[in-house]
Amino acid sequence: MNKANFAASRALDLAREVLNIEAAAVLALTQRIDESFLQALNIVLACEGRVIVSGMGKSGHIARKIAATLSSTGTPAYFVHPAEASHGDLGMITAKDVFIALSYSGESQELLTIVPVLKRQGARLISLTGNPRSSLAEASDAHLDAAVDKEACPLGLAPTASTTAALALGDALAVALLDAKGFGEEDFARSHPGGSLGRRLLTHVRDIMHADKGIPTVHQNATLAEAVLEISRKGLGMTAIVDDAQQVLGIYTDGDLRRTLEKHVDFTTTTISSVMSRNPRSILPDALAAEAVQIMEQNNISQMLVIDSNNKLVGALNMHDLLRAKVI
Repeated sequence: MNKANFAASRALDLAREVLNIEAAAVLALTQRIDESFLQALNIVLACEGRVIVSGMGKSGHIARKIAATLSSTGTPAYFVHPAEASHGDLGMITAKDVFIALSYSGESQELLTIVPVLKRQGARLISLTGNPRSSLAEASDAHLDAAVDKEACPLGLAPTASTTAALALGDALAVALLDAKGFGEEDFARSHPGGSLGRRLLTHVRDIMHADKGIPTVHQNATLAEAVLEISRKGLGMTAIVDDAQQVLGIYTDGDLRRTLEKHVDFTTTTISSVMSRNPRSILPDALAAEAVQIMEQNNISQMLVIDSNNKLVGALNMHDLLRAKVI
């Protein structure tokens, strides 16, 4: 085996070992989800202010991620650097807040320096460490044990398994809080309006439909030629057919036009009501745009009419409108 092959083989083996060690570290946490976890959960649930998450070094990076996850799942949170906290940023922490401190050793001096101040202010303290007997753990109102048997780093120096365990424990807390608060998909979408989920859950048909003069529509007594002109003018690939009260009677699409051409009918004398598709698929304006996508896909159609509760035409949309809105 040449040197290049040996190096590749060792790299693969080492990568698998890292993943196995970190997976075992996370799995071991399941045995430590106990009353302490419930205590931390209840402290955050009772919080009337914000959750502040803090940590030094690699723990600080994990703390930032935990704060972001909490915020996106219904628990307002932000990260504060412990060194900056002792130089003025403590002023943003109040007695109504909960402070979550991450330190694997539980002896991070920057965190221990600000603990007495937090206590005097009346803020509740939750710590996440690898040592339940550490100074930080003993000073806390609740402690989460994130100890690992060993780091995945072969030198035993770089935080690897310990930071993965801390991150997983933070996720467990965030998800438990999400469930306890009844935080649902629509709540998640409101905090992620720019994402695909936000667009699917926050965009309604009324937000993207063509309305008023933009609706392709002809009267039931119109000729086929007049209907085709309306389709061309409005550019939606279809037109609605309505009665005097604007009640929807049918729809005529580009597909219907192709089928009509095969019959060699007279466009100037044929009424649209004689060739239209009756009982077309329709949707209410307050429905989610994602629901319109589902109906179109299930029925293999590209256009849809929007009606009110009285079957009166109020709008129209096609698949291109949904694509432009990035609902699909």
